[in-house]
Formats: sequence, C-alpha cells, structure tokens
Amino acid sequence: MAMRLAADHVKVSVPATAGNLGPGFDALGMALGVADEVEVRALASSEVTIEIEGEGESTLARDESHLVVQALRAALDHVGASQTGLHMRAINRIPHGRGLGSSAAAVVAGIVAARALIAEPDALSLEETLVLANAFEGHPDNAAPAIYGGATVAWKDAEGVHARPLQLADEIETAVLIPSSVLPTKEARAVLPAKVPHVDAAFNVARAALLVNALAGRPEDLLAATDDRLHQGYRADVLGPATSMLRALRDRGLAAVVSGAGPSVLVLGADLAAAGLESGVPAWAEGVGGESWRCVHTIERVPGAMGVRL
Repeated sequence: MAMRLAADHVKVSVPATAGNLGPGFDALGMALGVADEVEVRALASSEVTIEIEGEGESTLARDESHLVVQALRAALDHVGASQTGLHMRAINRIPHGRGLGSSAAAVVAGIVAARALIAEPDALSLEETLVLANAFEGHPDNAAPAIYGGATVAWKDAEGVHARPLQLADEIETAVLIPSSVLPTKEARAVLPAKVPHVDAAFNVARAALLVNALAGRPEDLLAATDDRLHQGYRADVLGPATSMLRALRDRGLAAVVSGAGPSVLVLGADLAAAGLESGVPAWAEGVGGESWRCVHTIERVPGAMGVRL
C-alpha cells in the first residue's frame, strides 16, 4: 500500500554543522547556530518552482536538480509516497564552500520536508533519515548533527551508517569564524595521504576520546582534546587563511579546529564572549591570514532539523 501525503505545506529548519571537531576525523560533528529554512508546497501539477534567498541565490539550480528537491523525492520514493509538483522557498543562511555542512543541510532539509508531508512520519525516523542522507552525501559527521542536533558521533559498519548524540554540557559554547573565501571539499580531501604513521593514529584516538569527555563537562581539557595529526596539518597549505587563524587562536589557549574541510574555524569552550568571540565582525580578527572574518557565537545546544506542517 502506498504511503499518502497528509499535508501540502510544510516548513523545515536545519542547522549548519562542523565535521571532524579536530581529532574526530569523519566521525565527530556538531550543530552550529546558523540555520537554513525551507518551505515546501506540494502541487497537483508536475511543475517545480523554486525561490532562493541568501546564499547561492544567483548560482543554485531552480529545477529538479536542486539538492533539496532530489533528497525530498528520494525520501518520498523510499516510503512509497506519490511524487507531486513542488513550490519551494529556501532562505539560505549557511555559507557555501566554507566547511559548514551546507550540502548536508540541503539533503537533510529535503528528507525532513518529506517526513512532514507524509501521513506516517515515523517511516522516516532519525535513523532512516541518516541512512538516506548518507547515501546522498557520504559525510555522516555532518549529516548526523544536522539531524540529531548538539554533538554526535557517526560510524559505518557492514549494516550501514549509525550515529549517537553525545552528552554536551550546558557550559560548552561554540564560536565559528567564517572567512570571505571558499574552499571546495574535494580540494581539501585531495591533499590527504593514503596512509598515516601509527603513532599519529594513536595520538588522534586519545584526543578524540578525551574530546568526548571534555564536551560532557570538562572544558579545561578542550585545548588538548582538539589537537589533531590526521588531517589539519596535511591541509595546512590549501586551507590558506584558516591555518593562520587556527594558530592565532590556539596560541591564545583557545580550542580551535578547522570546521569540516575548512576554511571556517570553530572554537569550543566556555565563556567565549570574554575571549572576543561574540557574534559580529571582531576587530582583532581583521587581516588574520589576509582575510576578513565574521563570527557566529552560540551559547545553547543547537537542535537538529525540525519540520512543521503549516
């Protein structure tokens, strides 16, 4: 029996995410305080119309090839729901090409929109959403926090992809420093070696385990816990301004990491405003790495993607 649509007008909000968090390469991730919003209307016709405001408004597709539309259609197919025409309005606030999970957010937005449209939303559970998103995206360290919120750990095995929310203490805040320049993920991936020294792998295992514990309420361990030898050093040359910003922050004792593939830089810690990391354009950051930077400071745990019927 085919799944029917129970709504024809839904609204979805999905957060930006930082993958890796330093040592947790392709495994750890965190939701950040910037979100895209997507409104979808199911139409009786077969047409697709898309309005885009904000990031990508002059470059993104406005047809079936748009990532949100592709993911929504894949999710409807997955549960056996009938396809419809769509009118979509996207308000894009997550910067593109800066290591903030914009493509994972688009995929998750489409799946969560489908969940809100169908009669039995449980057919697209959080677990199913992750499986579908990973099939599109292949970056569960971004998809998982976009779905679950907060901080997450994701892994793959013979059965597929899995994720768990991590314990995140109230005092842990994030500040993400976003440069004006972009870095395609493919470029950042291309410089990684096929093999790493055993001693570096052991180094990262210890730091990633320490980071999980630090996030649960030991902010004093965050600086040591965010050290990495698997990817950031190899990417230093392609990361450009991020390498300078990372060094400047860590020299000040702040737990800074490259956000995903960069070039944005994420800081984890308590009372970050006191360190000059409040939202806005911090004067001290101007010109670091020859760049202009803006900061987004988030105090509360960021929820995962949410869809509501209108």
